[in-house]
Amino acid sequence: MTTVEAMGHLQDPPQLRDEWSEDLALRRLLERIVPADVREEITPSLAEMGVLAATELKEWSDACDTAAHEPRLRPFDAWGRRIDDIEVSPLWERIGDVGKRHGVVATAYERAHGEHSRVHQMALVTLYGPSSALYSCPFAMTDGAAATLTAHGDRALLERALPRLTSRDPDVAWTSGQWMTEGAGGSDVGRSETVAVPDGAVWRLTGTKWFTSASTADMALTLARPEGNGPGGRGLAMYYLEVRDEQGRLNELRVLRLKDKLGTRQMPTAELALEGTVAHLVGTPSNGTRAITPMLAITRLWNSVIATSNLRRGLALARDYAGRRTAFGQPIIDHPLHQATLAWLRVEHESSLQLVFRTVALLGREEAGVATEAERAALRLLLPITKLTTGKQAVAGASEGLEAFGGAGYIEDTHLPQLLRDAQVLPIWEGTTNVLSLDVLRALQQEATLTGYRAEVHRAATATQHPELANIGQQALDTADRAAAWLATAVDQGRAATEHGARRFALTLGRSLQAALLAAQAQHDLDVHADGRTLAAARRFAAQGLDLLEPAGTRLTDDAALARDEPLPVAAVVAG
Repeated sequence: MTTVEAMGHLQDPPQLRDEWSEDLALRRLLERIVPADVREEITPSLAEMGVLAATELKEWSDACDTAAHEPRLRPFDAWGRRIDDIEVSPLWERIGDVGKRHGVVATAYERAHGEHSRVHQMALVTLYGPSSALYSCPFAMTDGAAATLTAHGDRALLERALPRLTSRDPDVAWTSGQWMTEGAGGSDVGRSETVAVPDGAVWRLTGTKWFTSASTADMALTLARPEGNGPGGRGLAMYYLEVRDEQGRLNELRVLRLKDKLGTRQMPTAELALEGTVAHLVGTPSNGTRAITPMLAITRLWNSVIATSNLRRGLALARDYAGRRTAFGQPIIDHPLHQATLAWLRVEHESSLQLVFRTVALLGREEAGVATEAERAALRLLLPITKLTTGKQAVAGASEGLEAFGGAGYIEDTHLPQLLRDAQVLPIWEGTTNVLSLDVLRALQQEATLTGYRAEVHRAATATQHPELANIGQQALDTADRAAAWLATAVDQGRAATEHGARRFALTLGRSLQAALLAAQAQHDLDVHADGRTLAAARRFAAQGLDLLEPAGTRLTDDAALARDEPLPVAAVVAG
């Protein structure tokens, strides 16, 4: 007798094969920005990671996206002793071990290829990240901790921690957490209520950290207010702490609860109570928010890389599925409307990829000591711009990618909803879009910053010869100039007008540089491969519009009334 299971249509699921060989955009980008000899040396590691990302890592990551493998808090042992043990999936730990062995963090610090080491590292992250079950998050903070400790140069802490943070040996390697968020402040870390009291050669920290990612890390960098210090960020200091002592006991802290999150559920995030936690001061006992800047720079860049790689993963799955799924008499990839959807996804991915890797390349040049002053200034501005631009693209792309699967995109055991759930953290973690937009304004208080940014747009725009690409480059330059003029006008009108338009301003800067970089890549692809696909992507991106600005101060009164749900006089609406 025929069983129900054997009846009806059985749809082939989307499949990945090799994330390196099938990521044409990444390979072409590296061909353009990395010297041939370096590229030849790094390609085997990328090829190996590409296969892993499509096979074992993907399988383990999908398994971690189930309730059975989510982290669990075990507050007490069988005899009632408080242990606060966070249990994670062995598969999650296995994914972390793969990342360590393949140098997902270490590559940046081994500096085998000088200024190109960061590009090599972040290319590995691009392949690894979507199949890492969010192990990319502790790696991001580990990288950030290594960069921060290196910047501050505390010899004792460097000797103890840096070899572990940058090791490829899973038995030696450490991961780091970043404990800044508290209930009172959120993004306003200057409102931290954690108190630090000196105790001989160490300090003891007391307070509650509301959101600590990678709570099973070996160490953490955190902010606290030395007893007697004044308010705000200037009154904070940065501290290094190890989560457990040599006997494996927690360092005078309690795990209050694991966070029940919309996404990133594979990774433990906890609320912690510090109860006299032993810590070491890093730097001076003040200006802690400034001291932790190197950490934020690295983690924001990782956030951008993961946003880009998630866009690529959604596109790869949707494109493969479109060749397997038949509707209305033909594969859906043959329907012009679906082709337009996939084309949009590709443009979002490739524009974000170009922006991210220019920022990565600038960081690599700065770390290698070869960046010009203009490049260093541009980097300060591009770190928040890249993060906020790609974060918004990642969420929109994940939503569109799920829709490309129809109902299957909404079913949890396809593991497709994870793409959207995990993407939503990207515009939030390490500063929301609004917070980062204000960071862009702060970066522009240094006169050279906007000049450095415009030099970046000019450099990419003038790398074009094809008439259409040259026009796109000019469009990017013109938009950057209009943005600079908008800023000058807004500043003249005062702080409220400047802040009101800060998000549109920052996104306009991001889109302008994306267009110029896409044009430069398209010129390369035409010259080297006689391939116009990136030209088509640049054309589509520019046609969507680069300039998101409105006249400074426009709708300021309207938006204030709408936000508060207050009456607005008719005369004010007409005037606006």
